[in-house]
Amino acid sequence: MLPGLFQPASTADLQAQLARDFPQRLVLASGGRQALLECGAGPTVVLLHGIGSGAASWLQVAQQLASRARVIAWDAPGYGDSSPLESPAPKAEQYAARLLQMLDTLGVEDCVLVGHSLGALPALALARSTQAQRVRRLLLISPARGYGAAQFAERRQQVRQQRLDNLEHLDIAGLAEQRSAHMLSPAAEPQALAWVRWNMARLNPDGYRQAIELLCGDDLLRHGAPDMPCDVHCGDADSITPAATCLSLAQALGARFSLIAGAGHASPIEQPRVVAGLVACALQESLTGSPL
Repeated sequence: MLPGLFQPASTADLQAQLARDFPQRLVLASGGRQALLECGAGPTVVLLHGIGSGAASWLQVAQQLASRARVIAWDAPGYGDSSPLESPAPKAEQYAARLLQMLDTLGVEDCVLVGHSLGALPALALARSTQAQRVRRLLLISPARGYGAAQFAERRQQVRQQRLDNLEHLDIAGLAEQRSAHMLSPAAEPQALAWVRWNMARLNPDGYRQAIELLCGDDLLRHGAPDMPCDVHCGDADSITPAATCLSLAQALGARFSLIAGAGHASPIEQPRVVAGLVACALQESLTGSPL
């Protein structure tokens, strides 16, 4: 392989890089503790993962950004070492409140906020809250709308039951084995598949159940369009939140839209350099008003 091109890493290699380059911190939060990964210095980028993942899924994106930004990725409530929320069926605002507590503890006054998949819901909830000034720019990557709107009532029950049944009958390890390939494009490298599977296998059942309720009981669009600039990106081979769906969400939110070539749903793992470039461009625009 030519110098400078991406060198695939094994899961063991990535775990070692995670401990070295993107170490975990624990901070106190209402109801318990909040886990996060942090690296770099400079203007802050905050990364929120999706329902079947965790903070570590952002490792390779964070490595690319660490030379120009302070990069923070949370393990959502109930994920990793983060305490779950009190409500068994939380809404996006409750996740956003925990996120705000984390930002306060870390001394983050403003940031570029990035929500992937289900992470889009708490991201937009914070961006539409009374603390919206804390978000300089919003990026939603393959955003999940959720099934909380009235027109999705039948689908909502199907999705909830299917996910809960899978959790009961497959357990977390079986869920990771069955679902990992759906997160990526057909052309994904084995190393990317292994990293998706490793992240998914670390799910906590209680946190995952709460996230299922967020997915099924909330609606991204009920929050309305954010006041700050917003971008929506989607993998061109995303079969979970397809391009047409993401485009319609972008239009509803008044956001710019673009496709990520060669990526399925888990683009931060499958195309980390491209995703890091999109985040870096958003960061630059948030600071100067001009793209890179």
